[in-house]
Amino acid sequence: MRRRLFLGVPLALASCASPEPNYYTLQARPGPPAAGGVRLVELRRIGLAGYLDRPEIVRNNADYRLRIPGGERWGEPLGDLVARVLAEDLNLRLPGSSVFTSAGAISATADATVELDLQRFDMDASGQVLLVAQVAVTRGRGRGAAETRAVRLTVTPGGAGTTALVAAMSEALGQLADQIAPLLRA
Repeated sequence: MRRRLFLGVPLALASCASPEPNYYTLQARPGPPAAGGVRLVELRRIGLAGYLDRPEIVRNNADYRLRIPGGERWGEPLGDLVARVLAEDLNLRLPGSSVFTSAGAISATADATVELDLQRFDMDASGQVLLVAQVAVTRGRGRGAAETRAVRLTVTPGGAGTTALVAAMSEALGQLADQIAPLLRA
């Protein structure tokens, strides 16, 4: 009897263990490259809405409720992930420029800075990825007046799963880079 009890305890504990979460990352998307931008661009730390500042992926925000499946997580903090991928997106669109993040190891004096306040980045009630942000671009080392822009983008995911959601979010970041790049070329 004791032997059966000892064999049953590990099996019971194993059945109570939580499954390993799935980890996701955003990816840069190619966009229309155009020369003529500033040489060095610093992408400042991303301002992130509090409800997004969590390891879990916020699937949607509808009817005043958030849907956050526990087994789907970002592979790194979302603010750092967005900054890293947006910097790569901008580098693809600004040949001859070097875009770096303020959170990275580079501490060069930039010719322009980009600041981003990400207010919404999830799926809306209609199933589209919605990116709502405020962008400020300051050019020159004297740090004159910033050019600001409100951005609202929607992208339809190619399917119902989390991979399709994350791919649509990557596409939305690429479209955001498409809107920021001309501000750095002007």
